[in-house]
Amino acid sequence: MRMMDCVELIAEKPKYAKEGVHKGMQGVIWEEECKDGCWLVLFPQYGEKEDIADICIQEEDLIQIPIMDAKVNEKIKEQFDGLNQKTAAISDEDHSCYLL
Repeated sequence: MRMMDCVELIAEKPKYAKEGVHKGMQGVIWEEECKDGCWLVLFPQYGEKEDIADICIQEEDLIQIPIMDAKVNEKIKEQFDGLNQKTAAISDEDHSCYLL
């Protein structure tokens, strides 16, 4: 791999998810050299929207793809944002009426 190659994340890991990056998202390698087995990858959104993240990804967690489609990233981001909202709503419910 080299700078400006399009890549796809093929692993779901907590350290990536913490930055908002999930399996299936597509990005572009953003530096000329791999450092300690990792590439700096930029994960954009479509159009003028703010980038999702630019983070170091382990080389074995990436595959090279011919063309990147930032719309894919938005769809995956929506799925995880929706899941997080549902989880927050459940934890915010009043459970004081339950007997333990």
